[in-house]
Amino acid sequence: MRTAIGQSRPLSSNEDLMRMIKWVILATVAILPALPATAQRYDPNYPVCMQAWTRDGSTMNCRFTSWDQCRAMASGYSAMCLDNPYWQQQRLASPRNRQRRRVY
Repeated sequence: MRTAIGQSRPLSSNEDLMRMIKWVILATVAILPALPATAQRYDPNYPVCMQAWTRDGSTMNCRFTSWDQCRAMASGYSAMCLDNPYWQQQRLASPRNRQRRRVY
């Protein structure tokens, strides 16, 4: 039988099992952050996204060119349409931000 360092009594199988579980937990905690994570992907070429909820979680689908197209696809599902935050559009200056020429 083995003895632990600094102990005079032999280790029991329960102690060996607990020590092994501790090492497995430690190794799992060390490995998990290194695994690749999946990120939400927004396609910047389409202005409308649909977020749908299922038993497994939610998904984001950014392949819609109009709100009507997205609403037709979301009809009957647990889903909603959203503006794509990464859509590459030219933003026009609002009338307040444009410089006005004064006519004298």
